[in-house]
Amino acid sequence: MFRFENTYYLYFLLLIPAIWLLRIIYMQWRKKALSRGIDQSLLMQLAPLMSNAKGWIKLTVYTIALACLIFAIANPQFGSKTEEVKRKGVDVMIALDISNSMQAEDLYPTRLDRAKRSIQELLTYLKSDRIGIVVFAGEAFVQLPITTDYSAARLFLESIEPDLITTQGTDIGNAINLCMNSFDFDTPTSKNIILISDGENHEEQAMEAAELAAEKEVMINTIGMGSENGAPIPLFYQGKKVGFRKNKEGNTIVTALDATMLQKIAEKTNGIFVRATNSDSGMRSIFKEMDGLEKVEIGSKVYTDFEDRFQYLLLPALLLFIIELIIPNTKSIWWEKLFDSH
Repeated sequence: MFRFENTYYLYFLLLIPAIWLLRIIYMQWRKKALSRGIDQSLLMQLAPLMSNAKGWIKLTVYTIALACLIFAIANPQFGSKTEEVKRKGVDVMIALDISNSMQAEDLYPTRLDRAKRSIQELLTYLKSDRIGIVVFAGEAFVQLPITTDYSAARLFLESIEPDLITTQGTDIGNAINLCMNSFDFDTPTSKNIILISDGENHEEQAMEAAELAAEKEVMINTIGMGSENGAPIPLFYQGKKVGFRKNKEGNTIVTALDATMLQKIAEKTNGIFVRATNSDSGMRSIFKEMDGLEKVEIGSKVYTDFEDRFQYLLLPALLLFIIELIIPNTKSIWWEKLFDSH
């Protein structure tokens, strides 16, 4: 199997026809300029050693060397062997709270942004595990179906904003149920839900969903976003903060972390609760819990081991560049004898 590791460098090959075109244009311009000012026979007397052929030979050698150099930089590779690697992991669903309260700034820069950064940490940690994302506020929906495509997960994560859901609230129970529905319980993989929220919720529905998860042996680990003292909820207009949200009485609404709620959900499913801070997202503790889960085979992937072959082009390129420098621009005695002998 053959491939170029850095295919985008191959676009530099377009320089070669451009160089030749510029050379042709220049030669035509020079010929016309000389023919207007100097007679051809007189020109041969003034510059008897001038050689057009040498210029074309030098250009040919130079462009071949340039092509070799470009191919070398693109790094041609040949596949030497192919092996099938078994992949073992767990299924992880992220339930991310994107309600208005997650815009509070008691975590920098906001609770939601801090939560998204913690998920980025998780994506860096995961190897062969499958991951999905559910976002929720007053309602919930699947932002990313469960997958092993971490690049897609990062793209979907970047697109998450509070205005994805217009119905406000924090319906944790609905989010847990949607995560449960996203799992394939016909496969024997260990299943884990990571709930990231400030915990403000109707307790009864959330606990009912947690009990269902416990019955199916799905662990829920929870990360609390925010401080127990609370913070006001910013109010935005056309992307700019214009103040803070107020209730009907005109008082500023203060949102606080409900750690008790999140602790109860985690304990119900033998999971853990971690409160995030500006210095610790809480994911490291979650990683330790996930390491204790049984990893089972969830598929296999064929890998090909490629070996670099750039050196076979780099050496000829350097030699040709040296030869191009050695070739003179003018006629030489040995050159004339070579052609006279024929």
